[in-house]
Amino acid sequence: MASHDEDHAAKLLRAQTHIWNHVLSFIKSMSLKCAVDLGIPDIIHNYGQPMPLSSTHPHFIHRLMRIMIHSGFFSQHIDDTENELQVKYSLTDASILLLKNHEMSVTPFLLAMLDPILTHPWNHFSNWFKNGDKTPFDLVHGMSFWDYAGSDPKLNKSFNDAMASDARLVANLVIEKCKGVFKGLESLVDVGGGTGTMAKGIAESFPQLECIVFDLPHVVSGLQGSDNLKYVGGDMFEAIPPADSVLLKWILHDWNDEECVNILKKCKKAITRKGKEGKVIIIDMVLENEKRNEESVETQILFDMLMMGLVTGKERNKKEWIKLISSAGYSNYKITPVLGLRSLIEIYP
Repeated sequence: MASHDEDHAAKLLRAQTHIWNHVLSFIKSMSLKCAVDLGIPDIIHNYGQPMPLSSTHPHFIHRLMRIMIHSGFFSQHIDDTENELQVKYSLTDASILLLKNHEMSVTPFLLAMLDPILTHPWNHFSNWFKNGDKTPFDLVHGMSFWDYAGSDPKLNKSFNDAMASDARLVANLVIEKCKGVFKGLESLVDVGGGTGTMAKGIAESFPQLECIVFDLPHVVSGLQGSDNLKYVGGDMFEAIPPADSVLLKWILHDWNDEECVNILKKCKKAITRKGKEGKVIIIDMVLENEKRNEESVETQILFDMLMMGLVTGKERNKKEWIKLISSAGYSNYKITPVLGLRSLIEIYP
């Protein structure tokens, strides 16, 4: 009997701990933002070796670092001096990607996603489930995320910087691992290409390729192209410039199925308008990939929730992708999981 009671108590306590961890998980995000705002990764990097930290709150900085160490963003080294133990900190692979001047820095993405404009809708998530607004973002701000970004220069810049930081990392991987994707192509339109980070990398690596960055007029306004790259303003729901290939990097997950089919149909017109059939290159997540580890699965699910909170889109599994591709009138596809959480999807008319 006592053993049964102990098992019951242990289950209750484990359940309570599980709930506490989820209730307080936002503290991990905000602690990480705090460390970045304080410039801790850059301070340690510039020092060039493991270093102690101090601040105007000397008794508290080590507590911030403790959760950062637990979360894998820093490592610690204990120096046993004559008078006291001194803790020194060094970077990990994760915090290296938080250096502000690192070419692959993800800091802009962190700052954009944790902006109060984007986090506030989560306080009204349950209300959204009970009313008819398109998204929680619409419910709170009275307009779509895209309209808000179009009317608020600060959010527009923050979002474009976040997308550019991701594009730098992905462009390097695509160019390094997937060169064959661009073989035989003469022209490419990067739809929703933002400020052109992805297209610039492709244009530089494949000088034979004529590249167009296609985005909303307020996004590409005033941007200067190069010999084989130019900027065109427009609306992908109306028409897409003709080319051998269309690139959709992290675009379709922003939109619902009906909107995606519309976009893909416009892409099909663009790649067949020249009298020869090209292809559409999609970079997006494919859920339920067998190779994923537990953390990757959780990250993909979190992104799906992010799409629900901010825009009308979602992350899709393989069956959902195939249905989209087929509904838009394409005859063939190829999915290659070579980009971490995301896959390279090539579709053909």
